[in-house]
Amino acid sequence: MSLAYKIIDQSKLYFITLRVIGWVDIFTRESYRKIVTDNLEFCISNKGLEVYAWVLMSNHLHMLVRSNTNNLSGTLRDFKSFTSKLIINEIINGTESRKEWMLKLFLKSRPFDRNTRKYQIWAHCNHAELIESEKFIEQKLNYIHNNPVRNGIVVRMEDYRYSSAMDYAGEKGLVSIERIVLRWITYR
Repeated sequence: MSLAYKIIDQSKLYFITLRVIGWVDIFTRESYRKIVTDNLEFCISNKGLEVYAWVLMSNHLHMLVRSNTNNLSGTLRDFKSFTSKLIINEIINGTESRKEWMLKLFLKSRPFDRNTRKYQIWAHCNHAELIESEKFIEQKLNYIHNNPVRNGIVVRMEDYRYSSAMDYAGEKGLVSIERIVLRWITYR
């Protein structure tokens, strides 16, 4: 079994990418984004998740994270499971115009896969990259925070609400983060 992009050391800092099945642009709706940010905050407060940087795009979530309980895989599993339940519930009971299409797409595609329930929002893989140097941290911080700029959503990274870039620019963001201070990094 390949160890590439897997969490090996549960206590280390990782760059994580969680993506939506089929790259569906689900996080274009405020209600779904709020589910993600609220549950990130829950994991920070109650499950020992330490978030150093994050950005929620339309169909994926990038984060620099570690666990102070040495259970990063378990925390991410719980986060994905709980947010999936809430998002599916919101799709079913909310005013989602793409409801039928989304439910069909998120319907469990592999009937013998015991790792998922009836619906699956997140892909199984966490695409985890171990952070082993300050240069790699800086690269990933810039990658995370510039994602909305590269996608033409904002001109300045700190103007994107669903990111920790505003925290690094001296403002209070939506999710409580642990700010990384690097010698070379500046955002203003």
